[in-house]
Amino acid sequence: MTVQGEAADPVVLIHGAWAGSWVWDRLVPYLEAAALECHAIDLPGNGSDALDPAIVKFENYLDHVYGVVRELAGPVSLIAHSGGGNVASAFAESWPNLVSRIVYVAGIMLPDGMSFVDIVDRAVGNHPDAVGVNPATVYSADRQVTHVPPEAAIAHFFNDCSTDDAQAAARRLTPQGEGGRAIVMRTTAGRFGRIPRLYVEALNDRSVILPVQRLMQSLSPGARVASLPTGHAPQLSAPDQLAAAIIPFLRASRETLA
Repeated sequence: MTVQGEAADPVVLIHGAWAGSWVWDRLVPYLEAAALECHAIDLPGNGSDALDPAIVKFENYLDHVYGVVRELAGPVSLIAHSGGGNVASAFAESWPNLVSRIVYVAGIMLPDGMSFVDIVDRAVGNHPDAVGVNPATVYSADRQVTHVPPEAAIAHFFNDCSTDDAQAAARRLTPQGEGGRAIVMRTTAGRFGRIPRLYVEALNDRSVILPVQRLMQSLSPGARVASLPTGHAPQLSAPDQLAAAIIPFLRASRETLA
């Protein structure tokens, strides 16, 4: 465990597809109360900047996170929700010395050489609902940008939130470029594989359903696991429970996690 008085690593929070830094607003106060320095970021092209999502590439995400991390002292902890897991994994592969640990919150945790489409294809035969929100996702005419209609977002992402909270969150979702979403993961045991990981399962997830979460865990083994009785976004519906599940991991010393 962390020695009393020892500062924990700064925490960088990475949102998932179609979302923004706002998804962490309810969780951050719990983390800060535990003396964790938090930096919730907006990925390029998510509506918080002037970039056209159609031209944003996955590399732009990685460069943006690198720009944030290099301003912080020492390695950071990454918390990644949903598709933000791809960014966390790839960042750890590219700059393993800058990452002390990763928390995946119902996150996409892909093994080397696979895409999320590959994972869904493996699962869908036994679990037809593994397709999640994909059938409701709307593509631009050139298929470079997608968005999720509010009704589908409420049903798949925010099903365990209050009606008001679910509607408000669904309205805040923005279009996302496929260049930042549809990727094949490339990782190695010597770089990404050496980073301690915690996977937070969302047991009632309707987007990345539990069998899909567990398939990814089996294909990319080694993560500690915590389970929450929530939907896809526990940081919105149950931030207190999520905080309790992840704070001990975030405050543990690097030596303890090694």
